[in-house]
Amino acid sequence: MTAIVPDKPALEGLEGKWDELWSERGTYRFDRALANGELAGRADVYSIDTPPPTASGSLHIGHVFSFTHTDLIARFQRMRGKKVFYPMGWDDNGLPTERRVQNYYAVRCDPTLPYDDTFEPPFEGGDNKSSKAADQKPISRRNFIELCERLTVEDEKQFETLFHRLGLSVDWGQTYRTIADSSIRASQLAFVRNVNRGEAYQAQAPTLWDVTFRTAVAQAELEDKDQPGAYHRLAFHRHGFGASDDATASADIFIETTRPELLAACVALVAHPDDERYQPLFGTTVTTPLFGVEVPVVAHHLAQADKGSGIAMICTFGDLTDVIWWRDLDLPNRAIIGFDGRIISEAPDVITTETGINAYSAIAGKTVFSAKQAIVELLRDSGELIGDPKPIIHPVKFFEKGDKPLEIVSTRQWYIRNGARDEVLRARLLEMGAELDWHPSFMKVRYDNWVNGLTGDWLISRQRFFGVPIPVWYPLDADGNPRFDELIVASEASLPVDPSTDAAPGFDETERNTPGGFIGELDVMDTWATSSLTPQLAGGWERDDELWQLVAPYDLRPQGQDIIRTWLFSTLLRSALEDGRTPWQNTALSGFIVDPDRKKMSKSKGNVVTPSDVLETHGSDAVRYWAASSRLGTDAAFDPQNPTQIKIGRRLAIKVLNAAKFVYSFTLPEAPAGGAFAVTHPLDLSMLSKLEEVITTATTALEAYDHARALEAIESFFWTFCDDYLELVKERAYSASSDAAAKASAVIALQAAIDVLLRLLAPFIPFATEEVWSWSHGDSESIHTAAWPTGVIDGSGAAFAPDARPALPAHETLLGLAGQALVGIRRAKTDAKVSQKAPVSSATIEGPTAAIAELELAADDLREVGKIAALYFVEADELAVREIVLETGSVE
Repeated sequence: MTAIVPDKPALEGLEGKWDELWSERGTYRFDRALANGELAGRADVYSIDTPPPTASGSLHIGHVFSFTHTDLIARFQRMRGKKVFYPMGWDDNGLPTERRVQNYYAVRCDPTLPYDDTFEPPFEGGDNKSSKAADQKPISRRNFIELCERLTVEDEKQFETLFHRLGLSVDWGQTYRTIADSSIRASQLAFVRNVNRGEAYQAQAPTLWDVTFRTAVAQAELEDKDQPGAYHRLAFHRHGFGASDDATASADIFIETTRPELLAACVALVAHPDDERYQPLFGTTVTTPLFGVEVPVVAHHLAQADKGSGIAMICTFGDLTDVIWWRDLDLPNRAIIGFDGRIISEAPDVITTETGINAYSAIAGKTVFSAKQAIVELLRDSGELIGDPKPIIHPVKFFEKGDKPLEIVSTRQWYIRNGARDEVLRARLLEMGAELDWHPSFMKVRYDNWVNGLTGDWLISRQRFFGVPIPVWYPLDADGNPRFDELIVASEASLPVDPSTDAAPGFDETERNTPGGFIGELDVMDTWATSSLTPQLAGGWERDDELWQLVAPYDLRPQGQDIIRTWLFSTLLRSALEDGRTPWQNTALSGFIVDPDRKKMSKSKGNVVTPSDVLETHGSDAVRYWAASSRLGTDAAFDPQNPTQIKIGRRLAIKVLNAAKFVYSFTLPEAPAGGAFAVTHPLDLSMLSKLEEVITTATTALEAYDHARALEAIESFFWTFCDDYLELVKERAYSASSDAAAKASAVIALQAAIDVLLRLLAPFIPFATEEVWSWSHGDSESIHTAAWPTGVIDGSGAAFAPDARPALPAHETLLGLAGQALVGIRRAKTDAKVSQKAPVSSATIEGPTAAIAELELAADDLREVGKIAALYFVEADELAVREIVLETGSVE
C-alpha cells in the first residue's frame, strides 16, 4: 500500500479542513437515486426524525451529547450502504424566542399598534435580561414578528456553525424552520383536518395560565417547584350561626388551606365519602368566613381524610384538583383571578352582605401575594383564623419556562383530543407505544405512565404572537358579537393563512370587526403543535410525495428523555389521528448531562456549559468520544475543569494518527517471481481472528443502538493492537533480514487491520479517521462512504480481496497469550530499573501445555521485542515469565 503521510500528523485544523471538503463533495447529501440511476426504494433508505433545537440563545453541552448519539447511527447506516435521510430543523417559534427578542431588543408586542415600516429597535447586541416591561418599547405585532425572524436567523447560523464543527453528518440541504411558510402550511393543514374530523375543538374551560407571559399552558409543560407556604386554619360556620356565638362554637367546621386569598371563590367544602366525621354534613350547607356565602358540603373520593382536618374548600380555581371537583360535582364558577394574576375588580354576585363586599374591596386589584396578606389580616381581626399559620414547603406548579406560579383562569381555548376522555384513542396510543422499539427499553414505562395519567385533552392555543396562526375566523352578529359556534375554517387550498391579516372566506377586509362581518382568531398554536409534525415537516408530507414515500415511516426518532411526554407523545398522537400508524420504528433516548455534583444542567440553575470553548480546547473528536462513551438513557457527568473522558478521547484520536503513520512506514518486500505474499504467520492470524470478533461485536451493538458497547469493544482492541501486537511484530515488519514471507505477513496484516479499525472508528472520531484514510485513498474518497467492515475476509467491507484472504479463525488465543508474556517481560525490566531496550541473555516462560504450544509459534517475535538471546518454554500451572537473566544479573 502506498500512502502519503505528513511528517507530523496533528488534530489541529482537521475540523475546518474536512468540513469544507465534505460540504464541497456533498458527502452527506441525501441522494434519491441508486448507483444505477434508478430511484431508491424505502428499503434503501434510513431516515431520522431529527430533533429541532430551540433557536433562541445558545446551544449547550447537552445538545452536543445527544446529537452525537444520533450522528453515530447516521454514519454507521451510511457506511452500511443506506441512503441516509438526516435533516436538521430549527424550532424557532414560541415563548423562548419571544422572550429572547424582548430582552435582546428591549421591545414588547402590543397588537393594537399599527405597523411601522421604518422601525428600528432601541437596543441591540446583548441579552439585556434586566430589562423590565415598563422599559421596553411597545411595537406592533408585525414589527415584533420581524424582529423574531431576524434574531432566529442569526441564532440558527451560529448553531449550524457549531454543528459543522462537531462533525454532524447532516444533509444541510434538508433544513427546515418551524415558522417557515411550508411548516405553517403543514401545521395548519393537519389542524384543519383535525377540526373537520372532530378531533380539534374549542371550549370555555378552566385553564392553567402563566401570568407573566399571559398565555395558557398545557399539561405537558408543567413543572413542580418546591415553594414556601403555610397552612391557615379557617372556621366555616354551620348555617344560622356565627363565629362569635360561644354557645355554638362547636358548630364551626375547620379547614386548612394554603390559599386563603381564594376564599371569595369558594364554592363548596369536600370530604371523603367514607370519612365518618363528615358524613352527617353531606347535603348540608355552611357559610364562608368573611364573605358569608352559603356553600354545600359534598363528598368526593379524591378528598384526603389524613390531610389537614380531612375536609377542604373547593375554590375556582386553586389547583388542578379543584378543577376535577368542580367538573365532577357540577359546581358553579366564581373565579376571581384575572389574566394579569390580580384579583378582578368585581366580586362574585353571591357576595351580597356589606361585610362581604367590604372584605372583597380590600383585595380587589391586588396581586395574589398582597391579597393573601390582606385576607389573613381580615380573618385574624374577625376571629375566623384559628391560631397562627403553619409554615410548610410544598410543590407548586409552574410553566417550565416561567418564573411565577401558575394560576387557573377561565378562557376559551383550542384543544386536540388526546385520549384523556377517549378510551379507544388511549388504547390505540398505548398500542403504538408497544409497537415501537425503545432504546433503552426501560424508557417505555414513562410513555405508558404519561398516557395512562392524562387528565385532559391537549390545549394547543397560545395567547402569543410568534407562532403558527390558528386558521379560523368567527362571524359577528348584528350587534358585533362573535358567533363562536359558527366558526369559519380555512380551506386546505388556501393555506397558509393568517386570520389577523387575511380576510375570512366570503368576506373582504372592510368587514373585519364590524357588525355582520367577521373577526380573525388571534391565538397561535403552541410550538409543540408544530413540532409534533417534524416527520411531516422534514419529509415533504403533502408537498413532495416522492420524498414522503421514501422516508416515512421513519427508522429513528432520537430525543431527550425529558420530552417523552411532549414531543414523543404528541408526534405519536398526530400520526395516530392522521394516518393511524407509528411515525417511526425506533426511538433512542439520551440521558441528561449533570454537573460534578450530579445535578442536571439547566439554564435556570446556572450550571450550563456552552460547547464552543470545549470543542476549541480539546477538539471535536475528543468531545464526540466523551458523548459516545455514555449509553442511551444514562446520565453523564461533565466537569469542565477536569474533563477526564474528553482527554482520553483526544489521546485516542492522536494515537490513531500516530499508529497509522507507523504502520504505513512498513514496506512489503519484493514478491517472488510468479507468486504473491499472504498472511501466514500464526500471530498475525491470531490478531485478525480477534479483529473479526470485534467487527461482529461492534456491528451487533450498533444495530441495537448501543454505541457505547461498540466503542468499548473497538477501543479495547485498538489499544491491544497498538500496545501489544504492533510492538510484537514491528521488528519482523521492519527488518530487511527477516524471512520475506514472515515480514510480508506482518505488513499485510498490519495494513489490513488499520484499514478495518479506521472504518470501525469512523463514526466516533470522524476527523482523525478521515485524515488517515486520505493518506492511502486520496482526498476524493471519503471513509464515511466506504463500506462498513463486515469481516476481515468476507463481505463487501472485508480488508482482503477474495483470492488473497487468509484462513480464519486461527490461533485465536495466541495474541492474548503473547500479550501476557510481553507484559511479564516488560515488568521484569521495569522492576530491575533498566531500559526496555536492555538486552536479556535468557528468559523462561512457563505455563499450561496448550498455552506453551501456542506461544512457541510467536517465539521469534517475543525474542525480538524483548531483546532476548535465548528463550525457553516450560510447562506449569499458570502462565508467567521466569528466570530473566540480564547482562547485569538475574531477575526472577
